[in-house]
Amino acid sequence: MHFQWYPGHMTKARRMMQENIKLIDLIIELVDARIPLSSRNPDIDELGRNKARLILLNKADLAEDSRNDEWIEYFREKGWPAVKVNSKKGGGIKSIQSVIQEACREKTERDRKRGILNRPVRAMVVGIPNVGKSTFINALAGKACAKTGNKPGVTKGKQWIRLNKNVELLDTPGILWPKFEDQEVGLKLAFIGSIKDEILQTEELAAELIRFLNASYPGVLEEKYSIEAGEDPYEELRLIAESRHCLLKGSGLDTEKAAGILLDDFRNGRLGRITLEIPENAR
Repeated sequence: MHFQWYPGHMTKARRMMQENIKLIDLIIELVDARIPLSSRNPDIDELGRNKARLILLNKADLAEDSRNDEWIEYFREKGWPAVKVNSKKGGGIKSIQSVIQEACREKTERDRKRGILNRPVRAMVVGIPNVGKSTFINALAGKACAKTGNKPGVTKGKQWIRLNKNVELLDTPGILWPKFEDQEVGLKLAFIGSIKDEILQTEELAAELIRFLNASYPGVLEEKYSIEAGEDPYEELRLIAESRHCLLKGSGLDTEKAAGILLDDFRNGRLGRITLEIPENAR
């Protein structure tokens, strides 16, 4: 399966980010806690050189907690403060204001020495599609000030949001990068829903997810769907279709519908807390 999705609005979004980077003091980068490395856009490192950085492991409740802690340590070793958050339920949000101030302490001190007092920290919120930027901003602001949706491409343009007298946020559309050098990265992004399902082969994607789960989380599928694991992921998909009564007219099995159910169950944490990549493989 080959993964590539770079609609025209992403080129515009990247250009907009490039133009606005000079206005900000801090980049708040949201990554998906299940794939903290694969959900980082390498363009952001290039665009955000010499800017303070804060990494937020969003959707931390969907990933293994011990792995979250390992990733936080990994990013801290790189010199970037990292915090785990669950924007949807508000987990970790209360600590963010103080973490932002700490990340910008050098800049605030420089301002103070130059006689600039009480200037708010201006932060740009960045991340790939469907990583939860708008939900995070709404949770931080305590009100619905940015559009949210469980699909890539909801935020279309930039918007400034004043949180309080100390912090202003610039929301930006989610952008991928023009070419995935490693198709494994594309696969993981497809698993979590950052690439539109409409352009994917969902049965093939589900089969790949079954292979991963059987290797890294044995027993999860058997317990969830009351099936027996085997060597053939497509056969397991058929068993899931049977278990969930996914039938076509004429009593055939609707494996495409079963694939959608499996992907949805994984993305929404109904298979348990699952991490797709670990720091020791990134070093």
